[in-house]
Amino acid sequence: MEHRRSLWRIWLMPLSILLGAAMTVFIFAFWVDSGGDFSKLGRIFHPHPESAANAIGNTAEVVAAVLGVAIMVVAIVVELASNRYTHRVTELFVGEPVNFAVMGFFVITAIQAVYTALLLDPDASEGSVPYVGIAISLGMLACCLLILLPYFAFVMAFLNPISIVDRIRAHTMRVIERGKYSVGARQAEAVRGVEQLADVGLNSMEHKDKGISMASVDALKAMILDYQELRPRLDAAWFRVDGDLAHNPDFVSMSDEVLAAVTRRRIWFEMKILRKYQTIYNEGLNRMRDINYLIAINTRHLAEHALDTGNHELFDLLVKFFNTYLRATVNARDVRTAYNVLQQYRLLAERALRHENGARAAEIARYFKYYGLVSFHATLPFILETVAYDLCQLNEMAFDQGSPAQRELLRIFLEVDKESESDIQEVSLRGVRKAQVKLATYYLVRGDERLAREIFKDMERERRDRLASIRDELLGVRSSEFWEISDRGVNFDYLEPERKEKLLEFFSWFPDLAPLTLSMVPERVPDAAEVAAAIAKRKQERDDPTLHPSPGAGSDPAT
Repeated sequence: MEHRRSLWRIWLMPLSILLGAAMTVFIFAFWVDSGGDFSKLGRIFHPHPESAANAIGNTAEVVAAVLGVAIMVVAIVVELASNRYTHRVTELFVGEPVNFAVMGFFVITAIQAVYTALLLDPDASEGSVPYVGIAISLGMLACCLLILLPYFAFVMAFLNPISIVDRIRAHTMRVIERGKYSVGARQAEAVRGVEQLADVGLNSMEHKDKGISMASVDALKAMILDYQELRPRLDAAWFRVDGDLAHNPDFVSMSDEVLAAVTRRRIWFEMKILRKYQTIYNEGLNRMRDINYLIAINTRHLAEHALDTGNHELFDLLVKFFNTYLRATVNARDVRTAYNVLQQYRLLAERALRHENGARAAEIARYFKYYGLVSFHATLPFILETVAYDLCQLNEMAFDQGSPAQRELLRIFLEVDKESESDIQEVSLRGVRKAQVKLATYYLVRGDERLAREIFKDMERERRDRLASIRDELLGVRSSEFWEISDRGVNFDYLEPERKEKLLEFFSWFPDLAPLTLSMVPERVPDAAEVAAAIAKRKQERDDPTLHPSPGAGSDPAT
């Protein structure tokens, strides 16, 4: 359907308009000159020999001039597109059958006009005049003039960078699938296609063409998805990393052991694409963050597809690249990008909760903790705070699903807090504690006080002034939406009214807290009897053996 629309828009509609306009002008002029005598139209097919000689003599010159204009315009436009995006543009353009057909038609028209002119003798009798050759020559000349503008429209559409991206992707997948080429040739063409798509993305970023960069990033993702359908039909030789492939810049620095592992896992093509993702991602840090967000989104989609299809090797590879993105982001101190990449990583962990008893979700949570603490020591407090809130959300989902990984996720979450070493890190620690308090209120709302007390025990030795200020800040947040434009659009510190009630219950377990101010009191506050009962219950359970031995110790409550 899209091809038909393109055919009508680029070729048929312009040709119809031009032909109709030309015929209208000709008929109107003829009608005025002939006084309405349309019988004289027969002269078109049986012209006077001298008139025919004059007409056919100029045809070859006109066609040659039009062909020269077409070649000049096309050469300039193709060269500009090639320099701006990728040199593959020239190769694709030359190999396009439409270009050969149009240029060939111009050449054939010129040859036809030249040889017809040689056969024409103005002084000969009418019986020897090549009327058919003249009519064909003039008709072909008209076609040459009529198709010139539609052809220019085709060239512009062909050189549209989005179309170039789609053509490179489609061509690369066709070569991979075809068995008539040798394995080495197919591997070389596959690598070439991936690198050219990455070049389009990088060059577009240099020129601030965000849409084109995004199209190339999406095309690389589509190649991986299309490749997954081809994998079962590829022979074992395709998956080996040796010869010219091993000397590719993305593989040449790898040790023999790593290359052997890539061959064994049959993932060299996916790794090649993801290495290009890494290159584009690094270029986008602190410059074009939307590209980084799209790479993170696409990486998540690929990992979810790998989970659903049971491709564990690809999933593990994608998790490694997620970690690589985070490392590069922290090194570049790009907090905003980390904020959005962590969201995509958390969404992947939530999907992983449904697989293998949540073991892979717990693995991702450990990476969350690791990179959160890396950010903590790099004095990037907001990243650790974001990690804490994402782990809080992951724990909530694990609780709702009854995941076997729930206790491990809680243990990891309670290990995230570290004592601050500076004022900046103090902000980070407060964010972690707020997230832990939010999770405690979630457990209480869901009726599981035992898990809430695990969090209480982890926080029991916390400074009372810090706890009181955290309580007051959480109670004081009235809006669930953040007051600035953000991609997540949520206020981390917001609690629903029922969770604010449980917040007060949770903090009633801590003795010696400063009292609430009236402005902090929510609509419903537990009465004195409820508070007294909660305190008594806390004293009775002080020696509960399932509680953590010390804040942040992180031992499994079940042991």
